[in-house]
Order: sequence, then structure tokens, then C-alpha cells
Amino acid sequence: MSNRDIGQEILEGIREIKAYKAGEKTLKTRTLKEPAPVQVIRTRLNLSQAAFAGLMGVSVRTVQDWEQGRRKPSGPAAALLRIAEQRPEIFSQLS
Repeated sequence: MSNRDIGQEILEGIREIKAYKAGEKTLKTRTLKEPAPVQVIRTRLNLSQAAFAGLMGVSVRTVQDWEQGRRKPSGPAAALLRIAEQRPEIFSQLS
């Protein structure tokens, strides 16, 4: 069993939000840069479109759309691409 008091943690979070909105507190923020183009990341990992799509959990068509600029990765896909770009050794261990 955990000794966490979830209710207390929620209340502290609400207090922090109120203090931030009132200008009494600053919050840490982080701006994430866009990952490199999908084809560049995939090529660095030495993966085919099919293998890369399998690791990303998307269809080959989606990878093709990303690479040809018809669609842009967002949300979890963009996060996985950042991992693949910044820590390729981790991403390569998934295969």
C-alpha cells in the first residue's frame, strides 16, 4: 500500500493553479522542439517503412503520408519520434 494522500495532492495542485493565475507563482514550463522529418529518423534507424510503422504502432500508409508531407505526426506519435531521434538506442531495442 502507498502512503500517498491523493486528495491532498489534488488540493495542492489546485492551490498551485490558483496561485499561478493570481500571479503569485511561476510554473516550470518546457518547450519541446519538433522532431526531425520522419524519413530522416527512419533512415538513421535503418528501418523499412513497414518495420518503422510496426514499431510506431501505425500503418505503413501513415508513415508514407508523414514522409510525403500529407500528414503530420501529433500527440503520442510525435513523442515517440522524439525518443527515436534523441535516444535511438532505446528505440532500436524495441524491435
